[in-house]
Amino acid sequence: MGLDDIVARLLGIVWSPALVGLCLLVGLYFSVRTRFIQLRGLPQMLKLMFQGRSSVAGVSSFQALSMSLSSRVGVGNIAGVAMAIAYGGPGAIFWMWIVAFLGASSAFVESTLAQIYKQRDSNGMYRGGPAYYIEKGLGKRWYAVLFALSTVIGCGLLLPGTQSNAMVSALDEAWGAPDWITAADIGTVVAMVIFGGVRRIAQVAQVIVPFMALGYLVVAAVVMVLNLDAVPEMFSIILRSAFGQDAAFGAMIGTAIQWGVRRGVMSNEAGMGSGAHPAAAAEVSHPVKQGLVQACSVYIDTMVVCSATAFLILSAGTYNVYDPGAPAQWIVANVPGLEAGPRFVQQAVETALPGFGRSFIALAILPFAFTTILALYYTAETNVVYLLRNRNSPWVMALFRLGFLCAMLYSALNSATVAWSLGDIGVGLMTWLNIIALLLLQKPALAALRDYEASRGAGRDPVYRPDNMTLPASTVWVR
Repeated sequence: MGLDDIVARLLGIVWSPALVGLCLLVGLYFSVRTRFIQLRGLPQMLKLMFQGRSSVAGVSSFQALSMSLSSRVGVGNIAGVAMAIAYGGPGAIFWMWIVAFLGASSAFVESTLAQIYKQRDSNGMYRGGPAYYIEKGLGKRWYAVLFALSTVIGCGLLLPGTQSNAMVSALDEAWGAPDWITAADIGTVVAMVIFGGVRRIAQVAQVIVPFMALGYLVVAAVVMVLNLDAVPEMFSIILRSAFGQDAAFGAMIGTAIQWGVRRGVMSNEAGMGSGAHPAAAAEVSHPVKQGLVQACSVYIDTMVVCSATAFLILSAGTYNVYDPGAPAQWIVANVPGLEAGPRFVQQAVETALPGFGRSFIALAILPFAFTTILALYYTAETNVVYLLRNRNSPWVMALFRLGFLCAMLYSALNSATVAWSLGDIGVGLMTWLNIIALLLLQKPALAALRDYEASRGAGRDPVYRPDNMTLPASTVWVR
């Protein structure tokens, strides 16, 4: 049995229909329990993301948002969306929207918990995430260690390869750049940043993320305007395909749901637990404030950036859909021979803006993937620090950074299919463990939400005071 077969078998076990259903049902459950905070809290989300300042121990709300968006807004928003369409049909986009809407409530709960149970490491910096709230909130150290190990493997060894592989592929498509040169350049630049620590990651992210997303959205809007006559049919085929009503994709409803949810979770990370790590690093007066900000980041990722990619591809018609029962054959072949991934998007922009598309998408992928790699590193590093009991061991961290770089470069120079499958396995493992923890530990987050809303209802700026015995306390919040 070859590596491809082993990876495919593991992927089928981790991303079984049970996990797909769990992501949707838990998102719906938390939506009901929070009385659809992802809708009610939208005005507060937009206001809070620009409030707050960094401190000696933590970053600002906007820096934390930028760090989480660095992880969420990445190659998954380009190549991941293209792969969802290629293997799930246009209807997969509808299910990406659904998992984002429902998942925003899960993101709220996990980020609020991350703030409640955050701690200071040996350097005085805030650290937090699922491993921390599992140990402190549930009192189950073994489960916390299991999550931390899965995150070190997923975010430190498996997921970075999807980003580096896409960069190599995009530059090869645009300019024929040799793979090994691109990989070496990526490794050099990433090494320079990750050895600078969390503050450098936050500083780089808050500068790059807004500009890279804005530039990409502007080009997507231009391409859609140029293909305006195809837009009504584009929305129609998304909805028809999502419910198996389209003649070409009628038998793909199950595949559409699976690929939509899988790619949605990989992109927006709602319920996966990775977004809780930068959320814990924020300096805020109340945990719910950062919970709301992180819920909004799910919308920005999926409803805005992922949708822009889908609209680019579908309005230009530069996509193929593969038969899930016979991977070598097409159900639809609009551009015969066109492979799924960044090339779908490059071809879409190239069709509308000849001589511009391939190079622009290649350049757009570079900051998208680069900032995601940095955010994945931070998430994995936080869990290494947790396993070291909040101590920063220079030797252990140096070895971890070296392993991170080697794993990233290995996937950059190997099969895209294997790279993405390994990334999906990492996402699935973390999601299984984190969602179960959220269900067991939901009460503190819901209590914090009630406290926040009571303060706002009384006309006060919410300040978290754990001396109120209805609220959980950690050493960070004791005043």
